[in-house]
Amino acid sequence: MSSSTRTEPHETAHDDPRLAFVYQEAVRGLQHQQQVVESLNARGGNLIFATAFATSLLGTKALGDGVGPWDWTALLLLFLIGCLAAFVLWPHYNYTFRFDPEELLALYVDQEGAMNMPAIHRALALRIKADMGSNWRVIQRIRIALEIALVALLFEILAWLISIGVTPQGP
Repeated sequence: MSSSTRTEPHETAHDDPRLAFVYQEAVRGLQHQQQVVESLNARGGNLIFATAFATSLLGTKALGDGVGPWDWTALLLLFLIGCLAAFVLWPHYNYTFRFDPEELLALYVDQEGAMNMPAIHRALALRIKADMGSNWRVIQRIRIALEIALVALLFEILAWLISIGVTPQGP
């Protein structure tokens, strides 16, 4: 076999198990990344439920006597949480979790002197690494937005509780 990554059509290329392993691990990493995105979306939905529950339970009690400064604080935090939840759940279309079959055929099969499997595994593993880096930038922004929203939820609950606590109670 030649040292080139291209083979003649009649030449048999032996699969390098190391490159196959690296490729499989790259694919596994990309699948894990896709699961992280799905998990963040589920957590965003849970955030909406928790916010709605806390706001309806505490906000009803706190707003029963009018709107004070702590109520405004809680309402502003509610708006912030809503904006962040919308960002978390917004459909981001710039993820790359799959390869285009037509492009794969054009690059690795249909060319004269097509690449052997070790070379294909190597090229695709490097491409997956680049795709994971691109995906990770979006995932990080979503993760940070979710973390800020969760902290804002805690402060919203605190603001409602303070509002309830400072409200003069009737006889």
